Amino acid sequence: MATKGYADKEFGAFLDPDELPRRWYNIVPDLPEKLAPMLDPHTLEPIPQESLERLFPKELVRQQFSEERWFDIPEPVWDAYRRLPRPTPLIRAKRLENYLRTPAMIFYKAEQFTPVGSMKPNTAIPQAYYAKQQGVELAVSETGAGQWGSALAMSCSLFGLKSRIYMVRVSAQQKPYRKILMQTYGTEVLESPSSNTEVGRKLLKENPNHPGSLGIAISEAVEDTLSNEGARYLLASAFNYALAHQTIIGLEVQKQLELLDMEPDVMCGCIGGGSNFSGFIYPFVGEKLKGKNNIRFVACEPAAVPSTTKGKFTYDYADTAEHTPLVKMYTVGHKFANPPIHAGGLRYHGKAPSLSLLIHRGVVESTAFHQTKVFEAAKIFAQTEGVITAPESAHGLRYAIDEALRCKQTGERKVIIFNNCGHGLLDLSAYDEYNRGALQDWEPTVVTPYPEYVK
Repeated sequence: MATKGYADKEFGAFLDPDELPRRWYNIVPDLPEKLAPMLDPHTLEPIPQESLERLFPKELVRQQFSEERWFDIPEPVWDAYRRLPRPTPLIRAKRLENYLRTPAMIFYKAEQFTPVGSMKPNTAIPQAYYAKQQGVELAVSETGAGQWGSALAMSCSLFGLKSRIYMVRVSAQQKPYRKILMQTYGTEVLESPSSNTEVGRKLLKENPNHPGSLGIAISEAVEDTLSNEGARYLLASAFNYALAHQTIIGLEVQKQLELLDMEPDVMCGCIGGGSNFSGFIYPFVGEKLKGKNNIRFVACEPAAVPSTTKGKFTYDYADTAEHTPLVKMYTVGHKFANPPIHAGGLRYHGKAPSLSLLIHRGVVESTAFHQTKVFEAAKIFAQTEGVITAPESAHGLRYAIDEALRCKQTGERKVIIFNNCGHGLLDLSAYDEYNRGALQDWEPTVVTPYPEYVK
């Protein structure tokens, strides 16, 4: 049956609501090698599936360990997706192309149109749904820039689930309106480090003005969850199920490209934990692993947190306080002192294990950018396309612009697609710093040392 929707190569592609995918894609069975197991840090033995059910909702644990290629989207989740609304459009950035005077064609997946302004509801909605179905009383999580926290707060409110979110302190100070947004949805927001947990109290005693980090906020959320029998922890990124839920993005893009009768040459996007980029590219990566396309996939990270470009592919903790299992991933070390860059969603020390493996095997490329170059791209995008993009998604935009400029030199008419994973309307203080010339670049001279837990 033909895909229904509107497509024009000059403008982009818009799917009919009924074209919203009914299944998520799980890349695990199609990976070039089996993922390394999560390990118990005390025994260095693989973590059994049932041991994670105290921390996460059971259905999410099942999906985490599953080797099924497809997960059916529950009807209430599918209905909630449609009301966001989804599908989101694939838009051609024609005015940006004209500004760059490039023969390349630039498209972006417009994930900024959700109520909270990002792609985060794609996994927040199913996670809140599964928690509610299980009878969970309290959803606990963390947030960096506030995008995940906002999405989870909204999703929990939709399903009548109480929530508590630990927000990285420096982000709460930089983005106070995201905190207000979460509170408006009915969630309790605690700035991390907080006095609500043992790890938070310890850090505040050492430094009352501690800026916090995503790793610390994760530690607090995990500690809080484990001390409350009726609570479960909902995780924004990195784990297999979160990446699978986000493939709703890439599956829509496949249908939109079918309408346009086009195939991309390059797909790029930002990486923090890795969920938005993985969800964007994995349906295409799965096909590439079967020899069905030759697309280049480029993951873009901040030079300030260079997990894939300067870090190591090894076992590490997923949090600062070492509450979590050991996972094999690209990491700069769980004790890494995160600099106060404005792309708060990209300040995480590690990357998703499946994405890390694909980068390690050369299936996916990675690169890093300083934030001044990122905001330069964001301002160009604002002035040509009218879109104020998030500091995070502007990393993928930066690469798209650079690739288009290379096409200007070579004369190649490449098709470049980046995932505009969120808007920056609550990040205007960062734009203000850039406009005033006050924005600083950060780059670690030495990546934080960490032990080899497992060879």
